[in-house]
Amino acid sequence: MLSENEINRVLVVTAHPDDVDFAAAGSIARFTDRGAEVVYCVVTDGDAGGFDRELDNGGMAQLRRTEQSEAAKAVGVSDLRFLGYRDGSVVQSLDLRRDISRVIRQVKPDLVITHTPERNYRFIAPSHPDHRAVGGSALDAVYPDARNPYAFPSLLLEEGLEAWTVREVWLSGGTTPDHHVDITETFDRKLAALRAHVSQVGHVDGFEEFVRTRFSQFSREAGLGENRYAEAFQRVSTV
Repeated sequence: MLSENEINRVLVVTAHPDDVDFAAAGSIARFTDRGAEVVYCVVTDGDAGGFDRELDNGGMAQLRRTEQSEAAKAVGVSDLRFLGYRDGSVVQSLDLRRDISRVIRQVKPDLVITHTPERNYRFIAPSHPDHRAVGGSALDAVYPDARNPYAFPSLLLEEGLEAWTVREVWLSGGTTPDHHVDITETFDRKLAALRAHVSQVGHVDGFEEFVRTRFSQFSREAGLGENRYAEAFQRVSTV
């Protein structure tokens, strides 16, 4: 498995705006603080989400792209790539594998962070069908697609994108995490990133307390102690 100092480029592949901030914004801030390059690939524009707003004709999608861009600034990320799939309709497909493989070959990450493709029976939110479809497609893009020069040949022949081997994947939202990142020092920036998603969390009473409770629980489960915060992942070696 990679050591933290071996991770210089990170690609985060998520289904919706805000997914990265719930799962990994504290870890992302740690990466950018030490100079690692981080890119977000967001599969949908989140157009099916939002509360207390009547937006159509692309209004919600534009709002959520803007919110994600503002959230990214809080943790030092400026490179965001939106694939434009319809929120709530994502399926694991060859098209999605190709589109994620394209971004992998463009970014050349050491690490990919994405959703677990498995259903979580302890806490249902990570099991959104878009999450599972994106996680499965991202894993397929990591292996075998992005590293195989014969997969999606137009990526090489028409776009000039050479094959790339991702060295490790971190999965969020699963029931068997084996890697915890202490985000105590970057927790305030995680909160700032989450608060940028006003359309999603602005109506939630006690939202900050919910976030503190959830990520302090991860810290206790990891044995990091009280009054600390952690994000939890399952590490997948790909080499």
